[in-house]
Amino acid sequence: MLVPSSLHSALDQAVAGGIFPGAVLAIRQGGARVFVIPAGRLSTDPPGSPVTSSTIYDLASLTKPLATVTAMVLLVQRGQCRLDNRVDSVLLELQGAAVGSATFRQLLTHSSGLPGWRGFYEQLSPNAALPSSLEARAEAGRQVLHMIAKEPLVYGRGERSLYSDLGFMLLGLTIERLSGISLDRFVCEHIVQPLNAHTLSFLPIDSEGESYKNSRIHLIAPTERDTWRGRLLCGEVHDENAAALGGVAGHAGLFGTAEAVLAVTGAWLTAYHRKTSILNPDVVEEFLKRQPSVPGSSWVVGWDTPSSPSSSGRYFSSHSFGHLGYTGTSVWIDPACELEVVLLSNRVHPTRKNEGIRVCRPMIHDLVYQEYAQMY
Repeated sequence: MLVPSSLHSALDQAVAGGIFPGAVLAIRQGGARVFVIPAGRLSTDPPGSPVTSSTIYDLASLTKPLATVTAMVLLVQRGQCRLDNRVDSVLLELQGAAVGSATFRQLLTHSSGLPGWRGFYEQLSPNAALPSSLEARAEAGRQVLHMIAKEPLVYGRGERSLYSDLGFMLLGLTIERLSGISLDRFVCEHIVQPLNAHTLSFLPIDSEGESYKNSRIHLIAPTERDTWRGRLLCGEVHDENAAALGGVAGHAGLFGTAEAVLAVTGAWLTAYHRKTSILNPDVVEEFLKRQPSVPGSSWVVGWDTPSSPSSSGRYFSSHSFGHLGYTGTSVWIDPACELEVVLLSNRVHPTRKNEGIRVCRPMIHDLVYQEYAQMY
């Protein structure tokens, strides 16, 4: 089956319209062959090389489901954690804090009462001197933990859902505390390596700016000209709080190709259908259940679901789950027709003020669904 010309045209038109400098659209339906459609260039300022299927993007908040939520599934299925345990049972520093009695389920469903965002990086590193050693990263994590401990709740736990980076920062620290190793090492050893998703990683460049994984720097799409760090970011996490934590955090920091993202979504989809996976089907079923206890929420445990209007467009079923990333990335999975769609772009290049992707993204998903799933 050839890739429909309508999808090539849609991506080319988005590039021509300045929605993003370039993008990669990857599609898999029924667990069969992956169709990858690259478009545009890595950058416009300066002009970059053409995007290819090997282009690596800053995945931004796709870090949440691909790394943090998947890691939590692994810890739950090993009996190291339960969704309804209190967060202060692991992060003892939160005992007595407003958020301390929140459960991991509430953190994962964005219903813990925490605010959505705080500029911790301004306190951690006002001069943008970023931690590079494991010890320095651990110290930054301890400081953020104490900052979050001081945060008052902005709504009653479980009363509503408010998308929160802070909750996922705590989840990243929880994974490290329970596993005894750094988050990036856990993701590499227990997710990336078993799934052969080797282009998926935190820290795609080292502290000296030299690529250390097969000289991949030329494959990485740059993001923004950052005033805080005073440079064009390429291979450095776009999110300032994640940067101040050393590039490894539960809410952001992951980089990868579209096919590497599909390696992780495939593990979720196969477990959903109770086929062989690194993820336990019973645990995945629990994570993908609707949460009726949170009024008006579209969130299951760690993933979003379609709500009107949805970035997934008009056709994805109510069983679908997905997530967005601020840099211009998204993933949507519809288990009803076994459709996985990954769209990676750097729409924040050269500035985050460009929000044209809000209109473009659902249109692309509608085209994909019409071409690949309507006859399923």
